[in-house]
Amino acid sequence: MHKELNDYKELLKEANFKVTKKRLRMIELFMQDERYLSAKEIQTMMSNEYPGISYDTIYRNLHTLNDINVLEKTSFGGEMQYKISCTDHHHHHFICERCGEIQVISYCPVAKWEEELSGVKINSHKIELYGLCENCA
Repeated sequence: MHKELNDYKELLKEANFKVTKKRLRMIELFMQDERYLSAKEIQTMMSNEYPGISYDTIYRNLHTLNDINVLEKTSFGGEMQYKISCTDHHHHHFICERCGEIQVISYCPVAKWEEELSGVKINSHKIELYGLCENCA
């Protein structure tokens, strides 16, 4: 389960960022769309409400929201893609390379891998599987 919009407002304040209508609208778009989105897609989604909003403004805000853990990012299709951060439980993702749909993978193989890698301690990880979803295949 994701946070509420007010929780994201507090995260912005705690990180000393202004709580702007554009930032909040961007967060709302990610809250409504359970998939990875590119900066270009966000710009298109916001252009009706904010005509002339620049790609640079979108990209800077995506970077800021990623830095304070509102968004998480990955790279596929030759560009950075973003989605609202998952904070409720540990899991991984299958990501459709065409439409950006996400499917949750609850199993985590890292403990097994750590056993196989003699003498190592894994401190963090991120596992993503890429391919085509059922609709795009």
